[in-house]
Amino acid sequence: MSKEQAKPETAVADSAKIFAEVAERSSRIMGDFLERQAEAKDPGLSDEFGIGKAFMDMSALMLAKPQQLAEAQMNMFRDYTRLWQNSWMQMMGQKTEPVAAPRKGDNRFRHEDWENHFLFDYVKQSYLIAARHIHQAVSQVENLPPEDRKKVDFFTRQYIDALSPSNFALTNPEVVRETLASGGQNLLRGLNNLLADIERGDGQLQISMTDPKAFKMGKNIATTPGKVVYQNDLMQLIQYQPSTKKVYKRPLLIIPPWINKYYILDLRESNSFIKWAVDQGHTVFVISWVNPGAEFAGKGFEDYLHQGPDDALAAIEKASGEKQVNVIGYCLGGTLLGAALGAMAAKKDTRVASATFFVSLLDFSIPGELGVFIDEKQVENLERRMNERGYLEGSEMAGTFNMLRSNDLVWSFVVNNYLMGKDPFPFDLLYWNSDSTRMPAKMHSFYLRNMYLANKLKDPGGISLDGVPVDISKIKIPAYFISTAEDHIAPWKSVYKGARVLSGKVRFVLGGSGHIAGIVNPPAAKKYCYWINPEFPETSDAWLSTATRHEGSWWPDWQAWMDANSGAAKVAARVPGDGKLKVIEDAPGSYVSLRLGAEKTKRKTAPKK
Repeated sequence: MSKEQAKPETAVADSAKIFAEVAERSSRIMGDFLERQAEAKDPGLSDEFGIGKAFMDMSALMLAKPQQLAEAQMNMFRDYTRLWQNSWMQMMGQKTEPVAAPRKGDNRFRHEDWENHFLFDYVKQSYLIAARHIHQAVSQVENLPPEDRKKVDFFTRQYIDALSPSNFALTNPEVVRETLASGGQNLLRGLNNLLADIERGDGQLQISMTDPKAFKMGKNIATTPGKVVYQNDLMQLIQYQPSTKKVYKRPLLIIPPWINKYYILDLRESNSFIKWAVDQGHTVFVISWVNPGAEFAGKGFEDYLHQGPDDALAAIEKASGEKQVNVIGYCLGGTLLGAALGAMAAKKDTRVASATFFVSLLDFSIPGELGVFIDEKQVENLERRMNERGYLEGSEMAGTFNMLRSNDLVWSFVVNNYLMGKDPFPFDLLYWNSDSTRMPAKMHSFYLRNMYLANKLKDPGGISLDGVPVDISKIKIPAYFISTAEDHIAPWKSVYKGARVLSGKVRFVLGGSGHIAGIVNPPAAKKYCYWINPEFPETSDAWLSTATRHEGSWWPDWQAWMDANSGAAKVAARVPGDGKLKVIEDAPGSYVSLRLGAEKTKRKTAPKK
């Protein structure tokens, strides 16, 4: 017997308590909303993304060819006719093949009632038929400009996903069962959860993906032992405690993206790349970027170069006595690494002995679905907002990334939190995903314009740093590129094109899964796979056609490459603080500990002066 069914008086008391919380939250949220509306300078709506124009143009082109539109309608009608016929046959006890079935891995329809219950099976197939034909109709419109086509395709899929019957209480069998079993308490709890998320987002919906109270930095997440041994206003440098008596002579520096936090590589002991690298005998240093506020508005790409890898390399030499370092760049950190190596090549700076690029773009000609959000008009609007605040708000960037996988990162939580009335499951990866970071206005504008819009980094002298033209084709050190087959953020074919620009010996590896899971894939998990090819042909298709597949993690392959290309000499283990740099504080450090949601809560509850 469930808790809700145990005692009627208990259920009534619980409902009354939830009603009181809902009423109190609703009143507060409405008051805050009215106050913001009164203060709003420009309450009008604008088509900042150009979505309305793209769909208007698409509609005009579609209506200009009524025959094609009629044919699309007839095709959909034929599928619905087949569904009606099959449904009657099922009612008469005959087995039929589905007219439309969910794609493999679609978790929206995994509950058994979607297949076994006549009504819900009909609703599911009806939705899938409509979704398929709507998407086909807009995809086949001719003469639509490429940028508009991308927007129409992307936002049509967002619309289709939003209308899934799994997202509504009356058409989701699991929600219907829970509502009947709990006497509707799931919907009350869900409403309370919804209001709490709106309140937490200062009036905007900020969906809770995990329980933030379940994790504490340095206790059960980001736990690899280490010390902060250097810091400036943009970053802290962490040196990790060795776990072997001997370590590689050359230290290893990891440059994570500043678009999110470094501890994606140190979630738990079992899946921490940082701990694994330490256990292989590397002296690991990691940059932990600050979470910038308005005071960092004037920080540019060059500041991140100087106060990031430049300062880190100098600090590592003091800490270890070594003049050469192996460097890893992850995502945006890899783009920074590529730019830094191009500048270093021009200045004959040889401090980096080898470079590893984790899902990093050097050529942005295939930006993937992120390109939907990046064009001249959208960048101008983004710059206007950034210049008003001094930064791009972390939640805005997180929302964009979540839209790339809306069924997994948006709608599944809508169902769980608001319809089922459940609390989100404590999950370290989603805790990290919700730990948003801001982007300084000057730096982010430079990045969007020079990398995404103009794609200048791949061109000799395309960008200059400190007056030095950057030419990444002059990078001749050994380089290892790991990309992932399902990456929506750094498409692997674009990563491959960037890797081809370098002049040194390059090993390109293609991992399974996506931008995060494909990288955070420890050998012990025995998950996914990777492809390798000793050849490095001109095109990614040619590379894949002769690549060999290997099961499991690519991490051991990287370690073997490191041994072969960057020196296997060993020295006595280095303890943080024993060199010329003294310990500042324990890892993970104070910079990474600033959580924007917690910061808002503190501001909100602080007493007024």
